[in-house]
Amino acid sequence: MKRTIIGRTGLATAALSLTLGLAACSSGDDSEASMNSEPSTSQESSEPSDDMMGAFGPGCEAIPTSGAGSLDGMAEDPVATAASNNPLLSTLVTAVQEAGLVDTLNSAESLTVFAPTNDAFAAIPEDQLNALLADKDQLTTVLTHHVVEGELGPDEIAGEHETLAGDTLMVDGSGEDFTVADASVICGNVPTANAKVYVVDAVLMP
Repeated sequence: MKRTIIGRTGLATAALSLTLGLAACSSGDDSEASMNSEPSTSQESSEPSDDMMGAFGPGCEAIPTSGAGSLDGMAEDPVATAASNNPLLSTLVTAVQEAGLVDTLNSAESLTVFAPTNDAFAAIPEDQLNALLADKDQLTTVLTHHVVEGELGPDEIAGEHETLAGDTLMVDGSGEDFTVADASVICGNVPTANAKVYVVDAVLMP
């Protein structure tokens, strides 16, 4: 198929934001131990992890606020199950099921998934979308084109990445502003039990 990006605009899916609370104990009888603990506490709190940064992007506002499809709910499940619980990703879930990739995605140790929204799929002409869903081999290639190995945080996502389809994706941007070809990341750094998810507003075609 021609390498294009089909579809624009989307809603989004979600993420979990972790906060770490650190407490330092002090004792008047053990001033040396107290002094030794202070540099460690300061160092840990000065460099937040990717998970502490949480999800970002305007599309994150559209995710459910509670239940299995919420930020907290998705973080508890492997990626295919997490997506199936989110109504914003129902077309993607249907495609994953048609391709027989549910177990493959759920059992993977560590992935990054670029997840098109329902609106992204809706932008594809109906006859083309139906033909794609009916062609398992082609559908598998398209879907695995959206997946790369490893859980990539915002500080790692920019650059060229090899996909599970065996080709490459180029991600441009920094901070909280990223694009994949002509698609925009509208909700990024969304953790599930075995993957980081970056919701995009277009279906990426290899």
